[in-house]
Amino acid sequence: MRVVRMVFVAASLGWAVASAVPAQAQTVGYNVRTGDVWVDTRLGEINDYGRRYRDPFVSEMTGYYGAPRSLVLELLDRKGWAPADVYFACAIARALGIPCLDVVHRYERNPGQGWGNLAKQMGIKPGSQAFHALKNGAVGTYDRWGYPIRVDQRVSVDWAEHGPGRGKSSSAGHRGKPDHAGHPGKGNGNKGNGKGNNGKGNGRD
Repeated sequence: MRVVRMVFVAASLGWAVASAVPAQAQTVGYNVRTGDVWVDTRLGEINDYGRRYRDPFVSEMTGYYGAPRSLVLELLDRKGWAPADVYFACAIARALGIPCLDVVHRYERNPGQGWGNLAKQMGIKPGSQAFHALKNGAVGTYDRWGYPIRVDQRVSVDWAEHGPGRGKSSSAGHRGKPDHAGHPGKGNGNKGNGKGNNGKGNGRD
């Protein structure tokens, strides 16, 4: 009888541990596997910016990337998307000239595939014109956030020091922090050059 009881207790503990795993797995975080180190770095920084400065982040998604505010808030609040996931979905959409909601639906059908695979499936491959447009979009975003960078520049941005009200924006550019490899950051003051999706709308209300 003692053996049976011990087996039952062990099985119960095993079930409890197994049940706890899915709860951890449900924690939402961004997936940086894009296949491009520069883009992955920007996504990490954009994720930090979006968590620190929610309103400017939402304004960027709606004003420049053309996503409906209702969609952005739904993804952040109700569905628990990380800011970087919201950004990249809308960045892909803008590079392709399609609604952000279309990219959201494709990602939600198979979120485990990673953004890199999804982008490739949609025609945005590293080195392609669409991928370059996606990178230029990030350059414009950083410029509007007061930290000019250029495509493939090795720089690390700490938004705790350079976020809204914490650093001076300079259209002439400025030096960034060295990256982890010790390379100095070099800003060139790129201007934001996008005007939305030319009336196509990057999502639906």
